[in-house]
Amino acid sequence: MNTFTTSLTFLLLFLIMSSSAEAEECAGGKTSWPEVVGKSVEEAKKVILKDKPDADIVVLPRGSPVTMDYRSNRVRIFVDTVAETPHVG
Repeated sequence: MNTFTTSLTFLLLFLIMSSSAEAEECAGGKTSWPEVVGKSVEEAKKVILKDKPDADIVVLPRGSPVTMDYRSNRVRIFVDTVAETPHVG
């Protein structure tokens, strides 16, 4: 684990759902994790995978364009924090 990954914090966490019919597909399972906002990416992944072991977790910069297709196993984590000073080299 590098410092950047472990110290990266969340501003936003979304599971994209395009209709209530698709939401029913996840019935009985957790579909969002507000408790991980502010945690590191690695900590959030652990929490999500504990609740949803088959999750395909995708980490993206906040504001990234995403497809609108629905996949019941995809969880998108959007991040927006620079953890270390960027530098040339």
